[in-house]
Amino acid sequence: MAGYADQGTVEWVESGGGPLIAVPEVVLPFWAGADGDEMSSDYDRACEVEGYIGLVPVGDTRALVLGDEPASTAYLPEHGTFVRWCAAESEAALLDRVPEALRTAQWEPDVRWDVPGDVVLFDAAWPGNESARTDHLRVALEPGRYMVRAAYVEPGPEVWTVLVQVRRAVD
Repeated sequence: MAGYADQGTVEWVESGGGPLIAVPEVVLPFWAGADGDEMSSDYDRACEVEGYIGLVPVGDTRALVLGDEPASTAYLPEHGTFVRWCAAESEAALLDRVPEALRTAQWEPDVRWDVPGDVVLFDAAWPGNESARTDHLRVALEPGRYMVRAAYVEPGPEVWTVLVQVRRAVD
C-alpha cells in the first residue's frame, strides 16, 4: 500500500468558495447547482446548511453537503472518512495525523443518510451533469443506510482538519 507521503496517492477536491456536495450518481442530472430560478437554486439550498454536514433533497434521495468552509477535501476509503484540509504544512503532515485525529475526535451527532450507491463529490455550484468538467471525486459506497458524523480536530501542532466519517448503519 502506498504511503501518504507518496505524491499522488490522494485526490483532493476544491470549490470556488462554497460548499462541496456528495451527490448519489443516479441523481446527478437532478442537481442544478447555481443554475435555476432566481429565488432559490440547489446551490442556495446547499449554502443554507449550517455546520459541518447536512443533507439536501435531490431527486428521490438526498445529497450530503460538506459545509462550514470551502476546504480542500479528500476521501480516505480505508477510514470511510472525508478529510478536510483546514491547516497543515503539507499533505503528508495532515494525512499522517488522520489516525490520531480519528481516535481523539469529539464527534457531533450523527446524521442518517440513505444512499442508493456511489456518490460524486464536487463544488455545489456546478450542475451534476457537468461535475466531470470540474474538480470531482467518485466515492464508492454500497447501497444502504449510513450514519455520518463530523468533528473539527487539531491532532498536532499547526494541523487542523474537519473529519466527516461515513459508517454503515447497524439496523
